[in-house]
Amino acid sequence: MRLQDHLTRVPRPFELERGQDAVDAVPGLSGPLRDLVHGAAACSPYLAGLIAQEADWLPQALEDTDAALRDVLRAPEGNMETLRPALRVAKRRVALLAGLADLGGAWSLEQVTGPLTELADMACTAALDAAIAHQVRRGKLPDENPGLFVLAMGKMGAHELNYSSDIDLICLFDETRHAPGDHASIRKALVRAVQDMSGMLSDLTADSYVFRTDLRLRPDPAVTPVVLSTGAAMRYYESLGRTWERAAYIKARACAGDLEAGNRFLADLRPFVWRRHLDFAAVQDAHNMRLAIRQHKGTGGPITLLGHNMKLGRGGIREIEFFTQTRQLISGGRDPDLRVRGTVEGLDRLANKGWIDAPVAAALSDHYRFARTVEHRLQMVRDAQTHSLPTSQEEFERLAAMMDTDRAQLETELVERLSAVHAETEGFFAPSSAEPAAAAVEVDASMRARWRSYPALRSERGAALFERIEPALLAQLGAAGKPQEALSAFDAFLAGLPAGVQLFSLFEANPQLVDLLVDIVSTSPALARYLSRNASVLDAVIGGSFFADWPGQAALADEAGARMAAESDYEAKLDAIRAWAKDWHFRIGVHHLRDLTPADEAGRQYADLARAALAALWPVVQAQFAQRYGPPPGRGAVILAMGSLGAGVLTAQSDLDVIVIYDPGTADMSEGKKPLPVRTYYARLTQAMITAITAQTAQGRLYEADMRLRPSGNQGPVATSWASFQTYQKNEAWLWEHLALVRASLVAGPADLGDDIAALRHEVLTRPRDLREVMGDLSEMRSRIASAKAPAGLWDAKIGPGRMQDIELFSQTGALLFQGGAPSDVAGGLAGCVAAGLISDAEAQVLRDTYAMLWRVQMASRLLSTGPVDADDVGSRGLTVLIRTTGAGDRDAAEALLAAAQTAASDVIDAAIARGLQAQAAP
Repeated sequence: MRLQDHLTRVPRPFELERGQDAVDAVPGLSGPLRDLVHGAAACSPYLAGLIAQEADWLPQALEDTDAALRDVLRAPEGNMETLRPALRVAKRRVALLAGLADLGGAWSLEQVTGPLTELADMACTAALDAAIAHQVRRGKLPDENPGLFVLAMGKMGAHELNYSSDIDLICLFDETRHAPGDHASIRKALVRAVQDMSGMLSDLTADSYVFRTDLRLRPDPAVTPVVLSTGAAMRYYESLGRTWERAAYIKARACAGDLEAGNRFLADLRPFVWRRHLDFAAVQDAHNMRLAIRQHKGTGGPITLLGHNMKLGRGGIREIEFFTQTRQLISGGRDPDLRVRGTVEGLDRLANKGWIDAPVAAALSDHYRFARTVEHRLQMVRDAQTHSLPTSQEEFERLAAMMDTDRAQLETELVERLSAVHAETEGFFAPSSAEPAAAAVEVDASMRARWRSYPALRSERGAALFERIEPALLAQLGAAGKPQEALSAFDAFLAGLPAGVQLFSLFEANPQLVDLLVDIVSTSPALARYLSRNASVLDAVIGGSFFADWPGQAALADEAGARMAAESDYEAKLDAIRAWAKDWHFRIGVHHLRDLTPADEAGRQYADLARAALAALWPVVQAQFAQRYGPPPGRGAVILAMGSLGAGVLTAQSDLDVIVIYDPGTADMSEGKKPLPVRTYYARLTQAMITAITAQTAQGRLYEADMRLRPSGNQGPVATSWASFQTYQKNEAWLWEHLALVRASLVAGPADLGDDIAALRHEVLTRPRDLREVMGDLSEMRSRIASAKAPAGLWDAKIGPGRMQDIELFSQTGALLFQGGAPSDVAGGLAGCVAAGLISDAEAQVLRDTYAMLWRVQMASRLLSTGPVDADDVGSRGLTVLIRTTGAGDRDAAEALLAAAQTAASDVIDAAIARGLQAQAAP
């Protein structure tokens, strides 16, 4: 491009004589280009010197800057001695073009920093290659690819190099490329090569220098050589790595040497940088770093422009970078889209993913570009690595001239921008603590002393964090209906919490979660116990999409599959789906507890989640199993959901009723490294799936699974062949097994086999039935159930006459007797009862209304307690939740409604069975 076609401004001349001398030295300048060169030289002694040195080269470069850059950034050839001047010429020319294009407004900030970074990449590569070649010629290295690589850190890694920046490098080598006995000699030669590379770049010669080089970001630089093995580096980061080093690696990239080895190392280091949970502890770490820098550099005072540090001072560049990187560290472990190197790009991603507000991102990006532009102007004056504003009025006038503005306007803009940045970032790192609005609950001395012995508060850091959030916690507990009861529940939660730093950091950064915590611990002890062991599920609450619409089973299955596909080994996949399911399970529970989702919808969501998990997990288990025993013989196997899972409604604590049906076709054996007979193959495959569902891993258990509804129950094989299943259902199954088949539905496996099973189900369930026989069997089943297990109390929604199980059995009977089909849900079954003439529409409505209320009670009960719910033991908030499910105003009215509804439902069923038996008995 021709530079003059893109000029938008020209710096005001500051030292006219120097500017005129520069213009006179360059042949053929006229118009805007002459004004640009004149203004640049008049403001910057450094640029004036470069113009004089490159006077013959500059006119053609200005005519086609793209071609000039391509030529300059082409790596020169030669040995270490010939490279020194060549690289310095390249630096001189890139600096000159970038300076003029920047001052003239022809290039954006990214267009300025880009060529400077490309120059650094080229220079590092050329210098390292020459230094390694020198060691090879000396016989110190076996070849020119010894596994050494250079990581660009900081601004170089992010393609954001300053105009006069040093370059931060970490040099490592892949020791696995060499025999263990050679490691010491290889490393010695590589150390020498890196020292030579650094000297070629940073030594000050008659031609100046290329880049000041800093190798101190490596692990423990005071006691380690400039080159470390990747193994030593990895061990350091895994055991001793600190938050600032994690932040540094956000921008890291391999820039020279063995790039493949460098990228491999960065991939292996990813778990150190990006934590699986939302890492709010990083906020405090970053804030401590900010304070340490301010104290060390003396930059923590108020904004006074003279001498203010634009990088480290209040409202400066580092504040925006810390804000962005800390936000990335918090969320990037769970959201790979946030793992970008650039500051502006990072802010943009954070806004797009909902982690910060878009106006905040736009404002900080604009302030960042402005601050970097000011920084470049400061460095252009004398090629000094400075970040401080001038300390004299005269130099401030020079800076204003370079910014093409007047000093008063520049000073006003600087103060406004620095203040805005400080206000935004300080509010994130050190939010002001408002006085609690509610009176705090009183904590007696014995409980407070007991808290200090809990695991979560044993560390100094955990105790300090808790001390900061304690006032807000106690205020929220004080606002509960029964504060002391809520406090006792919180005490139980705190006692079960294995660690506190991450959770307390989360609460400090997100005070709104304190209200949710108090709601949970004072309402649902079961959910509180779960939360204390799995505090990371709170990540989901602030994950940006916690209150989005329910995605549905298909989208959930895709998401679960993608989460597992991102992991390389089988155990990690099992952990991944557990962590994923817990996030969604917690979301459903929170929405239901807070009455954001009604009970029937929450039940469907729990079932969607379970079915999606099984659908995603089944192919993963099969693939793992096939590595040893070969792919599934014949048509494969399906998972058939039974019970509540088959009907598409679950509670928070439901286990999963499933059976596995396989069709081996004509195969007798599997085809794999270790072939198995088909019956053994599918039995072991089924057991592998049950283990994948129920095994306790680092992330806990996915679900409890129950296979007792398979043919012949626990006496039958764990996997049933398709031929055996057909024979059993047609000729051997009991009535209760056909009733169970009403709610069967396909969850995972080959569609053609699933279609055949669905056709068989339809055939079995729509065959003609003897009404008297069916009613007799139903009556007998009800008697056996009543004898085996009595209701736990009035609030036991499931077991007992006129309760959920009773209504479900009756509705399934209606589905069997209705010849038009077999709907799996209770409402459909009751419609079948009406169609079969068992009950009237009014009686069906009694059963539907009763079942709907009992389902609400059951859903709430499973949130409040792991066992049968006792209204006397659930606490005041739990009792409020229970009463709400009945629509009553108080406990007495709620219990009266429950008793009346159960009696009415039982009477309807009793009468229907009696009518059925009498109708068949009549002559």
